[in-house]
Amino acid sequence: MGDPCSRKIQYRFIGQEPDKESEFSAKLLRIFQFGHTIEDMAHGWLIKAGFDLRSTDKNGEQFGFSIADDQVKGHIDGVICGGPDDIKYPMLWECKSANDKSFNEFVRKGVKNTNLTYASQIALYQAYMNLTENPALFTVVNKNNCEIYYELVPFDKVLAQKTSDKAVEILTAVKHNEILPRVATNSDYFLCKRCEFKSSCWVKPEQV
Repeated sequence: MGDPCSRKIQYRFIGQEPDKESEFSAKLLRIFQFGHTIEDMAHGWLIKAGFDLRSTDKNGEQFGFSIADDQVKGHIDGVICGGPDDIKYPMLWECKSANDKSFNEFVRKGVKNTNLTYASQIALYQAYMNLTENPALFTVVNKNNCEIYYELVPFDKVLAQKTSDKAVEILTAVKHNEILPRVATNSDYFLCKRCEFKSSCWVKPEQV
């Protein structure tokens, strides 16, 4: 929901097929799998460090939320309920991995100024999981050298509301068979160049 382009999110929601040339390569799929493995490892590191990190309920299901008749939902990486550090609990835990360049951006500028999609995800999860009182712990593992960046992210009420409003806007547009505006005015815009729906978005008639 934090993606800058509402039309892109809308396409994903309605099940629009990605452009043929945008299909994930085997290499990219391995990178995705590697990222998930790193996140699992980071989970174990925090537990070994003495944090009470919980990621599943008593039935073994991942913690998450669902609203709007299950049309908007998400699963969190975990909740930290206690630990050795003198910080306030419980707190949302979200973990990502990044290459060296992106990792250093997080270190220099923080999550909100580096990746608004991640920041929006955190704010929305905090809101719908009732974890707004204490800052979330955002973790990034450097894929190149295994450095770890930790950031305490206070609840951003404005960002959470903006993200939630975007979800309502998209659902309303789909209900009325309307297509939302593009994020840019031409296909050479940097976000459009790497979008999996570039051909669909710029060639097909503007209707759902």
